[in-house]
Amino acid sequence: MRIGFDNDKYISLQAEKIRERIGQFGGKLYLEFGGKLFDDYHASRVLPGFEPDSKIRMLESLKDDVEAIIVINADNIENAKRRSDIGITYEEDALRLMDSFRARGLYVGGICITHFTGQPHAVAFQRRLESMGVRSWRHYLIDGYPSDVNHIVSDEGFGKNDYIETTHPLVVVTAPGPGSGKLATCLSQLYHENKRGVTAGYAKFETFPVWNLPLKHPVNVAYEAATADLDDRNIIDPWHLEAYGDVTVNYNRDVETFPVLKAMMEKIAGESPYQSPTDMGVNMVGLCVSDDEVCREAAKHEIVRRYFAAAEELRRTGEGEGALAKIELLMSQVDVTSDYSPAHQAALSKEEDTGGPAAAMVLPDGELVTGKTSDLMGAAASLLLNAAKHMAGIPKQTYVVSSEALVPICHLKTEHLRSRNPRLHSDEMLIALSLSSATSDQAEAVVDALEQLAGCDAYFSVIISDQDKDTYRNLGINVCCEPKYERRGYYHR
Repeated sequence: MRIGFDNDKYISLQAEKIRERIGQFGGKLYLEFGGKLFDDYHASRVLPGFEPDSKIRMLESLKDDVEAIIVINADNIENAKRRSDIGITYEEDALRLMDSFRARGLYVGGICITHFTGQPHAVAFQRRLESMGVRSWRHYLIDGYPSDVNHIVSDEGFGKNDYIETTHPLVVVTAPGPGSGKLATCLSQLYHENKRGVTAGYAKFETFPVWNLPLKHPVNVAYEAATADLDDRNIIDPWHLEAYGDVTVNYNRDVETFPVLKAMMEKIAGESPYQSPTDMGVNMVGLCVSDDEVCREAAKHEIVRRYFAAAEELRRTGEGEGALAKIELLMSQVDVTSDYSPAHQAALSKEEDTGGPAAAMVLPDGELVTGKTSDLMGAAASLLLNAAKHMAGIPKQTYVVSSEALVPICHLKTEHLRSRNPRLHSDEMLIALSLSSATSDQAEAVVDALEQLAGCDAYFSVIISDQDKDTYRNLGINVCCEPKYERRGYYHR
């Protein structure tokens, strides 16, 4: 894959910028950390060369100064909200974040439960944290938030929140997902620190939109596509333009709430250090793009992926029509269609030729490979095997998975596990391939070639199973499905 982003430069510049901002506030900074910390795959897809764990590696360079506070919305606990990308609840992800920080040698202060109104599951989660020896705090819903500044910045507002005692110069406030209350937590802490005579500041770390790339740059448009269900919009920061005469990009919610945020900071500390939402940010991503054309192309593909994801969601649930319409508009802005990748039409053509679900993928060397449904394998398993065989330099017609490995698995599925579908899913095919590799050098070479498929886009003529999606995700392969099911019916699994 072509590289368009300088990851080492990014880690160095970003750490330097954060150190500078800590110094600006006399040695104590609450940093609201947006986006994914450990696994920012969106950034790695639109900025080829950006490593998914770049941000946490950057924090590791500040290890001695960092303390993490994880924030979770009590309503998300109550409703068992899940992360769509990895399929676990927000409360489980909060614990996963703690483990991930600690595994990197970073200190975790504890978990703050926000929007607390006595939700039973939130109370139970806090008891669970206490039983594990994890510190926790409650922050409450505040009447009039965020507009009634006088009430919010008072003993009846932020004052009723638990004070989080922190010990490090840089306090990273992060969360499993959006709407968790990170900003309010930071401001509440500024209020409490100020009451205790401690000088502290606030800054925001948000990778997208990239403030110093053009408004309609595909990388920024891809962010809008990724948040289409949230109705976020990229706009020119009018406050920054007025204060400095410079054109920068921000998103609508930050711009709309900035006057209130500025008023809160003035109420807390007597003055606001910021004249615009852009001022608050510390993001250095835009300065580390090494090949703009590569990033533009990668972002266009990401917008198309978001289109297929939204179309599938609409087909599955009947919801998300507005998000899909928005992404279609964004696609027209960057001049792409659903056929931007040749793999899309290749999958549909293969289905038409074979009469069954099919798939296609463009490989790193530019080769287009396809997969079809057979008696023994589904389209996802077939495509994966054909793609890995090509990368290993083994002809497509060569059998690398022995029937001695395939047939028993099919028999187990139908005769003992009561599956109506005898065909192997992609993970089951990989098990058979691994078994074959014990006695076949060619099968071993195919297994070794799987890692070369990371970053490729696989297109399917139907919605594939979650089982196959998980396998592709674990291999780092992006999945796009035509929004239709293999068979007619009301219940699909």
